[in-house]
Amino acid sequence: MIAKRTRRIALVAAAAAMALGAAVAAKPVRSAFAPIPKVAVPEISVDTLRGVTQELSDDHYEGRGPATRAEDLTISYIIKRFQAAGLKPGNHGSWLQEVPTVEIEAKNADGLHVMAGDKMLHFDFGKDMVAGSYRAVPRTEIKDAPLVFVGYGINAPELGWNDYAGLDMKGKIAVVLVNDPDYEQATETGLFKGRRMTYYGRWTYKYEEAARQGAAGVLIVHDTFPAAYGWQVVNSSWTGPQLYIQSADNGMSQTQANGWIQKPVAEAIFKASGQDLAALSAKAKLKGFKAVPLGASASMAFDNAITKGVSRNVIGIQPGKTRPNDYVLYTAHWDHLGRCTPDATGDDICNGSIDNATGVAALTALAEANVKAGPAARSQVFLAVTLEESGLLGSKYYAEHPVYPLSRTVGGVNMDGVFPGSPSRDVQVSGGDKNELTRYLGAAMKQMGFYQTPEQHPERGGYYRSDHFSFAKLGVPMFAVGRGSDWINGGKAAGEAAAEDYVQHRYHQPSDEFDPAWDWSGAQQEVQLYYLLGRMLASGNDWPNWHKSDEFRAIRDRSRASGK
Repeated sequence: MIAKRTRRIALVAAAAAMALGAAVAAKPVRSAFAPIPKVAVPEISVDTLRGVTQELSDDHYEGRGPATRAEDLTISYIIKRFQAAGLKPGNHGSWLQEVPTVEIEAKNADGLHVMAGDKMLHFDFGKDMVAGSYRAVPRTEIKDAPLVFVGYGINAPELGWNDYAGLDMKGKIAVVLVNDPDYEQATETGLFKGRRMTYYGRWTYKYEEAARQGAAGVLIVHDTFPAAYGWQVVNSSWTGPQLYIQSADNGMSQTQANGWIQKPVAEAIFKASGQDLAALSAKAKLKGFKAVPLGASASMAFDNAITKGVSRNVIGIQPGKTRPNDYVLYTAHWDHLGRCTPDATGDDICNGSIDNATGVAALTALAEANVKAGPAARSQVFLAVTLEESGLLGSKYYAEHPVYPLSRTVGGVNMDGVFPGSPSRDVQVSGGDKNELTRYLGAAMKQMGFYQTPEQHPERGGYYRSDHFSFAKLGVPMFAVGRGSDWINGGKAAGEAAAEDYVQHRYHQPSDEFDPAWDWSGAQQEVQLYYLLGRMLASGNDWPNWHKSDEFRAIRDRSRASGK
């Protein structure tokens, strides 16, 4: 899916120092907050960082593909390291949580047929449009469904915005614009944070909201600038097998079909319907926009090849000393692409050394450091999740089926690509100042001598493309930070060059391999920062929340009130 194909570039670049971050100075501590506990900067084992990364990067693990022979090898090794670190099994006496999956592949698709006025329009699958289903049914067929232009497809009560107001979408297809209404602004001061994409701008949200509205289907209008990727990414991501989490209703609560159409396709449909896409798109940017039925209908059909399977998350815990029923998370994904397209040498193993053997190494080193320091007040959960590369599915499953209640989960730290190289002078944050974790980051930065640099591409929505988002979406505040591009050895030129080299020559390729010559001092510094952030939360009694204007604030408030 698009998340797995594009999100990694943004986040690895941040961790590696591509200047992804948000310049949000730490806010002064308000009297309503409990004091931030003092935490000493720990020793982080370079031997652990190096050793775990080297082991999981070995060809023997065949790229750590989920549901392959390599999964058993990988999780057995992680359990061994967690046990050696001194953690306890984290799932009621077990180290594992099963993640049931369903793979659905659209086949024999006949494209999109639209009747608009007296014209019958046909658009080819792949070239003009793509579509798939979240429903585990043998065949998807939508016939003569009315098309309704619903602007950006957003229902945001906290912002007084509802593109679906007054609509009955049953049996209809929503035509939706990508991103959110003020994405063209140069600043971040708009209702939807201006240039910075919110979750309302993500394609995943638009499918979810259309399903909540009872729509039969969704067609997102692709436009390269607001989407932040070209049509070739959409086409490659939505053709072939798609992995999802198994649901009790086999996905029947979702729309029948979710898809994309090229912008010229949308323009042709609107013109044939007597409408103008550009004019209606301009109106959709304004508060109070009313959806427009197009007076056109669409049909599409395809078969679904369905395969069910199971993968596993690995969970360890260090029980808290005085408040063991409060929990702080450390997360990293263990999976990678397995065997992939061979390179020029014939190597077909995508080892995923940086992505994300380094994250599991950091998780292990954090477990060692925390056990050495002794229990914190709160329990600390170490979660190595599966299926991140398939759309954050392992973290999504845990968040939706938590071993420890989300209402009692204070917050956490996600690690996705801990880049070797020089220590840095700066820290970079994905997503901007969204919640009250900001003051913890400010305290840790001050203690370690960091400054913070601005996010280079906030319009790309990088915050919503790694495992921390699975928890944020259900209300749990999570850190998505990394050291920045201003390297102590070589400055910004060195940091940016290293990141660019990785993205161009190793990202999601067989060449993402372990290098014995790597300098681990920067990774060690980064993991020290992660330790401070998590240990501060685990040592205190504060409950950081999202800012009142944030899209996840209401979810967190409901979760905390429910006790679930």
